[in-house]
Amino acid sequence: MDISIKKSKLTSHQNIQITGSKSESNRLLLLQALYPQIQIENVSNSDDSALMQQALNSQEELIDIHHAGTAMRFLTAYFSIQNNREVIITGSSRMKERPIKILVDALTALGADITYLENDGFPPLKIKGRHLKKSKVSLEAHVSSQYISALLLIASQLENGLELTLKGQITSVPYIKMTLSLLNSIGVETSFIQNTIVVKPKTLQLKSEVLTVESDWSSASYFYSVIALSDLGSEITINSYNKNSLQGDSVLASIYKNFGVTTTFLGHSITLKKTSTISDKSSVELDLSNAPDIAQTIAVTAFGLGLECYMTGLHTLKIKETDRLVALKTEIEKLGGDVAITEASLHLKSAKGINDNVSISTYNDHRMAMAFAPLALKVPIIINNADVVSKSYPQFWEDFKTIGFSINKVL
Repeated sequence: MDISIKKSKLTSHQNIQITGSKSESNRLLLLQALYPQIQIENVSNSDDSALMQQALNSQEELIDIHHAGTAMRFLTAYFSIQNNREVIITGSSRMKERPIKILVDALTALGADITYLENDGFPPLKIKGRHLKKSKVSLEAHVSSQYISALLLIASQLENGLELTLKGQITSVPYIKMTLSLLNSIGVETSFIQNTIVVKPKTLQLKSEVLTVESDWSSASYFYSVIALSDLGSEITINSYNKNSLQGDSVLASIYKNFGVTTTFLGHSITLKKTSTISDKSSVELDLSNAPDIAQTIAVTAFGLGLECYMTGLHTLKIKETDRLVALKTEIEKLGGDVAITEASLHLKSAKGINDNVSISTYNDHRMAMAFAPLALKVPIIINNADVVSKSYPQFWEDFKTIGFSINKVL
């Protein structure tokens, strides 16, 4: 489905409920599979979390997780410890291009039985579940924190727990800390000192726990962008968020001060308000190594405001649903921008105008669709394959209509 969005104006003072965090939900769903006493509230209604639940509940030999990268990493670890269970885990054509060798090597070092069925280092995988007794392993930490979290989530089920040594610069540390915090919340002992993480085996019976998933901060980023691109005084309230969030993307509250947006917490709601213009600011420089998923939103916000923006720490974007750095460069330049990229950075030069009625390609990437949508506050725009948003935020277009965006299907 392609959609056109007419040049729109925000209907201020709306209140939007955003679905639970995909990152938290997928971690808790795996822990629930290991510890059935856990009950989860406000689970993400994203495609990725639905695929995660479906895979964990399936008794089939073939597990297809389509585009769900988190599920691929987490389930590879999960099925490795399902003693006497044999599965083949596969995904979309893009998933078969996304590397998994670092995780598979670590699991194999712990005693797992995993075979590549097509290309070495990439899905699909054949996994024969085993009882893993080894407890020490090292892993390159600069590629994806999901490899690390996958190991941590199964660690308490290993006979001797896990001592994980991280090699090199550690990327996306908040996601690792999120995983450890969720383990702690169900009574698993952990420590993270310098480059070593220790997870103790869970020996005591877990009591019944009800855990509530916080709403998704990555999804909040699009509303931050909307407010930044709106008139002074514009505001919107979104739910349900914690001031002391486990999610690394909660850094949005600080980052968007650069774009004139203030964040006010009241209970579990946050109100975003445009309180200043950015006329005194010519450029923004950010290190997003701990929050790379919001890079697309920030790049589009800066472009819409005519700001120069330099972002580093983006090396993980190369192996997402698409090469997000190349995709950003291509689509922003169609709109009239000037973008330079490296393997780990993006430099957006200030733009004097925005081309209108441009068709934005989304590359099967939910974040491309959602990141570019707020530009309709400046010019009419077309979003191709718009239903890709269901991967993380199925209600996205309905919520954008609620706040004033004029959206129609392209016939």
